[in-house]
Amino acid sequence: MEITNVSEYEAIAKQKLPKMVYDYYASGAEDQWTLKENQHAFSRILFRPRILIDVSKIDLRTTVLGFNISMPIMIAPTAMQKMAHPEGEYATARAAAAADTIMTLSSWATSSVEEVASTGPGIRFFQLYVYKDRSVVTQLVRRAERAGFKAIVLTVDTPRLGRREADIKNRFVLPPHLTLKNFEDLDLGKMDKTNDSGLASYVAGQTDQSLSWKDVKWLQTITKLPILVKGVITGEDAQLAVQYGAAGIIVSNHGARQLDYVPATIMALEEVVKAAQGRIPVFLDGGVRRGTDVFKALALGASGVFIGRPVVFSLAADGEAGVRKVLQMLHDEFELTMALSGCRSLKEITRDHIVTEWDRPRIAPRL
Repeated sequence: MEITNVSEYEAIAKQKLPKMVYDYYASGAEDQWTLKENQHAFSRILFRPRILIDVSKIDLRTTVLGFNISMPIMIAPTAMQKMAHPEGEYATARAAAAADTIMTLSSWATSSVEEVASTGPGIRFFQLYVYKDRSVVTQLVRRAERAGFKAIVLTVDTPRLGRREADIKNRFVLPPHLTLKNFEDLDLGKMDKTNDSGLASYVAGQTDQSLSWKDVKWLQTITKLPILVKGVITGEDAQLAVQYGAAGIIVSNHGARQLDYVPATIMALEEVVKAAQGRIPVFLDGGVRRGTDVFKALALGASGVFIGRPVVFSLAADGEAGVRKVLQMLHDEFELTMALSGCRSLKEITRDHIVTEWDRPRIAPRL
C-alpha cells in the first residue's frame, strides 16, 4: 500500500505491534479528551492565503539554539523505541540525521546516549526526568554532554505519571529483553510487574515529586548546555521559564498523557508566545500530523514543532525508512502549504495568514 500521509502509519503499527505496546504509544490519560483535542484543534484554524507572489524558490531552513537545520520539524522524545522496532532509537537517530534535523532522546530510551551517539553525526538533544537521587541526574547529564548532545530538554509536567487506563488494564511493563539503557549500570533499568502500570510504579519510586523552578537553576550549575523547559501551557509559567534562565520553552501536554482536559497545545501556544515576548524561542509538540499543522503553529508564533507518535508508528511500520518518510512527507506538505499561502521563507509566515475561531470576525475592507 502506498503511504500518502503520516496518519496512515498508525493503522499499520496497530496491526504489527503487541496490544500492550500499541496501547502504550497510542493512549492518553483518563477520558482521552485532550488526546483527541490535540489533533482536532488544528482543524479550527483556517488559512488566509496570499496570491500572486513569486514562490518559485522556498526556503524552509531555520536555526534552533544556534544550530542550522533543514526545517522547523524536529523529533520529540518518545520512550522505549525498541518496543516498536529492533533498531529503536538507532533508526530514529539515523533518520533525523539524514533529514538534517534534531532528534531528542528520551531518558527512558532503550538505547543509551553513547549508543545513539555511535550512529554517526547529528544534532541531538537529551530529554531529562529528574530522579530523587540527584547523583543519578548529574551522571546522566554529564554522559549526554560527553556524547555530544547539544541541549537538555527538561520535562516539567510529570511529578507523577498521569492515569493511563490502557496501561493499567494491560499491566504495562517493559518487555523482559529490553532495559532503560541509560539506567542499566545504575540498577534502575528494569521495571517490576505490578497489578497496575509497571511504568507508573517505576515513576512513583524514582522521580522527584518535589521538582520546582529552583531545580532549573540547579541544573544550570551542573551543565553548560542550554535547557529547554518542556510542559509549559500557561503564560504565567512562560514568564517564570524566562525568569529562571530557560533557553527555550516547549508548549506540551505530554502527548495528552498527563492531565486530561488541558487545552490542546495549539490552543495554548499563543498565550505562551505572548508571555515570552520574544526573549526565548517557543516550540510546540502534540497533535502535529500535517504540514498545514506546522504552518499554523509557526503563524501563531512557534519557532518550530516536535513530533512524537508519528515517529514511533512509522518506526513500527517500516523502521528507519518509515521515520525518513514521515519527515519527508511533513517537509513536503509544509513546503506546499507555504507556496499556496504565498510565503517564501519562515519569516514571511505571519499571524495574518490564519484565522482562528477565537478571533473577532474580520471586517472586510471597503474597496
